[in-house]
Amino acid sequence: MKRMSWFNVTSLTFGFAFLYLPMIILVIYSFNASKLVTVWAGFSTRWYGELIQNEAFLDAAWVTIKVAVLSSTMATLLGTMAAYVLVRGGRFMGRTLFSGMIYAPLVMPEVITGLSLLLLFIGIGLDRGVLTIVLAHTTFSMCYVSVVVSSRLVTFDRSLEEAALDLGCSGWEAFRLVTLPIIAPAVISGWLLAFTLSLDDLVIASFTAGPSATTLPIKIFSAVRLGVSPEINALSTIMIGIVAVGVIVASLVTKRNALRAEADTRAAERAPA
Repeated sequence: MKRMSWFNVTSLTFGFAFLYLPMIILVIYSFNASKLVTVWAGFSTRWYGELIQNEAFLDAAWVTIKVAVLSSTMATLLGTMAAYVLVRGGRFMGRTLFSGMIYAPLVMPEVITGLSLLLLFIGIGLDRGVLTIVLAHTTFSMCYVSVVVSSRLVTFDRSLEEAALDLGCSGWEAFRLVTLPIIAPAVISGWLLAFTLSLDDLVIASFTAGPSATTLPIKIFSAVRLGVSPEINALSTIMIGIVAVGVIVASLVTKRNALRAEADTRAAERAPA
């Protein structure tokens, strides 16, 4: 095995430190016994216990998870459909306009997106709440799903679909039985990306959330403006843990699927013609 050079090791160390040192400090101070977040007074899990009893944070967390699940699911469905049309639709009237409108939210400032959605909801008389946040998050995250799924569809071997059609499958059956299982890792990655974007969003949710629905980023931002409390550190640590577990599980599933696909390929190559 080739050893890494000192330059690569140094670059890797500084890169990891730049990315993760602030998070490590945050996690350490979430176990601080002191009320002052900058003064270490010993190890304690007191703030985790107080966080569990804080109904305002728990309600905001529940709203955030509900919005993230619904919006990421809708965004995955719409983004996958859009990607399929763009890759497999060939040349049709309005394709350039359709493609531009799908990818426009990628470069649109979030303030503009949030303000325009706010004006739309006011114009159609839709009260702001969980539904408007879900619609807003679906709008800006479906373009990310479309990009991820499109990249997989472009490299997809269409002869597999054609073989299924030759064997008597309808177009829908070929998509459901052949195409969808093969592009499933990209679809799952798109869902996870949309879920993470929804969890993290503050700007657009600030425009589209009404007084009846407050997401966790809005709640944290409101609390931090009055000063960073140890409860915020504990809450952030829990969120880091959830995201880390999700990433590890997704990586293991992707690796297992890749190994299974590689084994199937080797078995097919060894099979007699």
